[in-house]
Amino acid sequence: MITIALESTAFRAAGANLDRVSIPHSDEKALAARAATDFDAFAELYRLYLPRIHAFAYRRTGDVDTTEDICSATFEAALRSIDSFRWKAGGFGPWIFRIANRQLITHYRRSSRSTSERGQRAMGMMSQADAPEVSVDAMGEAEVVRAALSRLNGRYQQALSLRYFADLDTSEAAQAMGVPKATFSVVLNRATNALRKELDRGEADG
Repeated sequence: MITIALESTAFRAAGANLDRVSIPHSDEKALAARAATDFDAFAELYRLYLPRIHAFAYRRTGDVDTTEDICSATFEAALRSIDSFRWKAGGFGPWIFRIANRQLITHYRRSSRSTSERGQRAMGMMSQADAPEVSVDAMGEAEVVRAALSRLNGRYQQALSLRYFADLDTSEAAQAMGVPKATFSVVLNRATNALRKELDRGEADG
């Protein structure tokens, strides 16, 4: 059993953000190439990406303890499968976010949540498919969106989560899903419509 201790004190506050601590692509590529056999290299990738994965998971769950569980599971899974990683134009990011999103889907399958609260204002924040500045943290109805999102199929959850909760641009999110950009755009549009309908249903039930 692989165990990775989270540096939780650095990210425990609800204000954990998605500021990108980056290094040159060539350096990241070198780290990724060594990580399969050099734990120090993997640990450096972990330190680089933990803040973003933590913020992504927190935005998606709204719960610090669950967020830390997701982060731990994500990097444990990444360490187990790092030898399968192949460098692509997007770098290490899309690959690690794909793993994180799978962990989130597994979490919501285990503990699905529902709500009857109104969510139209929240939907308005996510309807701008081309606006990278969309911030779920800024929503007054963020919990409504999380609950509605958890009731969508896994593919739709993945598209919306990677685009908005992970703050990836369309190209990065498409790489994280392993699909062409055009395909991702179609899936994202359908997912947005499905989420809107789910929020409408919740409002009608309320």
